[in-house]
Amino acid sequence: MSTLVDYDDAVARYDTVIGIEVHVELGTATKMFDGAPAGFGEEPNTSVTPVSLGLPGSLPVVNGKAVEYAIRIGLALNCSIAETCRFARKNYFYPDVPKNFQTSQYDEPIAYEGYLDVELDDGSIFRVEIERAHMEEDAGKNTHVGGSGGRIHGAEYSLVDYNRAGIPLVEIVTKPITGAGARAPEVARAYVQTLRDLFRALEVSEARMERGNVRADVNVSIRPTPGSPLGTRTETKNVNSFRSVERAVRYEVSRQAGVLDDGIAIIQETRHWHEDTGTTASGRVKSDAEDYRYFPEPDLVPIAPDRAWVEEIRASLPELPAARRRRLQTEWEYADAEMRDVVNAGAVELIETTIAAGASPAAARKWWMGELARTAKQQEVELAELPVTPTQIGQLQKLVDDGRINDKLARQVLEGVLAGEGDPETVLVARGLEVVSDDGPLLEAIDAALAAQPDIAEKIRSGNLGPVGAIIGAVMKATRGQADAGRVRELLLERISG
Repeated sequence: MSTLVDYDDAVARYDTVIGIEVHVELGTATKMFDGAPAGFGEEPNTSVTPVSLGLPGSLPVVNGKAVEYAIRIGLALNCSIAETCRFARKNYFYPDVPKNFQTSQYDEPIAYEGYLDVELDDGSIFRVEIERAHMEEDAGKNTHVGGSGGRIHGAEYSLVDYNRAGIPLVEIVTKPITGAGARAPEVARAYVQTLRDLFRALEVSEARMERGNVRADVNVSIRPTPGSPLGTRTETKNVNSFRSVERAVRYEVSRQAGVLDDGIAIIQETRHWHEDTGTTASGRVKSDAEDYRYFPEPDLVPIAPDRAWVEEIRASLPELPAARRRRLQTEWEYADAEMRDVVNAGAVELIETTIAAGASPAAARKWWMGELARTAKQQEVELAELPVTPTQIGQLQKLVDDGRINDKLARQVLEGVLAGEGDPETVLVARGLEVVSDDGPLLEAIDAALAAQPDIAEKIRSGNLGPVGAIIGAVMKATRGQADAGRVRELLLERISG
């Protein structure tokens, strides 16, 4: 095995070219070619029909809603929509493909020649050229039991669930992405994230990567210079998180540089991503198109989307994520750097929903980009994975706005919410964290603090207000931080003057 080359060294000596194939499961009620429900989490092999199982004599029928969703995606990607297109059979044998072929599109995709502008971490825009977006069906799911790593090698036996077989997919294929240089991993991550946001905005998929609704195959090759012929590519299959997409590109660049430095040729192959080690491992030699023996699907007629229908779909497209972010930034009065941080943290929807729950834009950003961002980083999870909802953050901020807790106490309440103790009101009551608003206990604490520090009390009486903070601090300590500091100051000055 060749030695990994330091990434910075690798990109200094080689030019990186990437290509990304993204599969998105469409959120239709039924499957692509039959009436089986296209749900998630059902008992294995219950959401199937003879068509799903590829039984002899069963005939497919195209799902019209899936065609509409594919057109919506194509239009949002600035693609041309084919006046006529057809399905093809992609022939290969694998246990999760019950028909021994996948019904896909080959030489006639429904959408082609588009682009997607991607915003990078520093606010710059990188255009990714789209070669095609085509319709197909998903395969079933193999589960390899025994052995290690869930792979077939070393497993004791395998199970197959055909519930997913036939779920409608759109596969989006980029042209070779050149010119990114050392930022290729960042471009790859930002591209997949932008697509995920687009799918959600179009309401064509839940686009939950943890469920496999969105999966990326990451192709990487390197070459001596940008003017050199394209190098041999590898394809890392089914990468299902933004972070992993970025890490997979970095690893493959470093690995391939080490292979070439050793004078060995890169093998065109599929590779598996290992999240735990941040590495890829060889899968199988990559097949070319001719190996799949594509031919037109004889059981399905060509699809010819009516031009008026296509224009109706175009007119119905919602506000797309980039335009929406620009509008929200203006409404929220965020600086460019603040909005970039929000976008990069995946917090746009979280903050928007928190504002809808009653928090101000400034308060919503303070919580999600402050305390919660730190917690997510410590736990190495995405913000949206934290066990707290935007509604709860809105409730927390209302407690602050109503004067029932201060910011310090609010952080303790949030700690309880994250620990699963309930919503903010429940945690507030259970932990006894409400601000002391009764003047009686506050005056007692003030008197005790003045008595304990007579020299400071004398300075304040003589008109030197500098030491006021020391008395307020003592009162806050005595009340476990539950006093209203502003009210303590008012009462203190009244006491002194009295």
